[in-house]
Amino acid sequence: MRLLCFSDLHCNQDAARSLVKQADGVDVVIGAGDFANQHRGLELTLDILSEITTPTVLVPGNGETVDALRAATKHWQSATVLHGDGCQIDGIDFWGVGGGIPVTPFGAWSYDFTDQEATSMLADCPANGVLVVHSPPLDTVDKDSSNRVRGSQAIRDCVLAKQPKLVVCGHIHSDWEKQMDLESSRILNAGPKGVIMEIDFESNIQAH
Repeated sequence: MRLLCFSDLHCNQDAARSLVKQADGVDVVIGAGDFANQHRGLELTLDILSEITTPTVLVPGNGETVDALRAATKHWQSATVLHGDGCQIDGIDFWGVGGGIPVTPFGAWSYDFTDQEATSMLADCPANGVLVVHSPPLDTVDKDSSNRVRGSQAIRDCVLAKQPKLVVCGHIHSDWEKQMDLESSRILNAGPKGVIMEIDFESNIQAH
């Protein structure tokens, strides 16, 4: 399975147009949140991304709510918005949880959740699938510009327990496009340019 993974467009229309082109020839597109800037301009990128006809999985970032994301994608037929729930594509399980986890230092505008709240939303995540989250697992691809880890303990615990083949996240801009393994799970902080991952559920994962 070929997956086009991205995050943190923040209203970047040029990046959105590039992703539409890259979506040709992949099996699934994954958007790991922050399509808007502090709840503004959500449609600027989603109107472009809605040209993608490939099955697409989206989660909200901390810059837009799940309700706003679902409203903005209501006419995008190939897109599924996940937040504390999942779906199946070609027999593969996908689970999604969006928002800033744990609560960010950005103030009232940020769409955030505590690790305790995230634990509840992650509880039913299937094993060995694909986990889509806006925030990274703690101490993975989550170092900010001052080298401080900003990820989520709840997400890390979920990854260790459920061992998804792939975890797609974003949120921490300084670690965009970085990836690492956490036991048997590949963790990708996708970023806005788009990263194509190939998953063979019987063997290994490769990035392109």
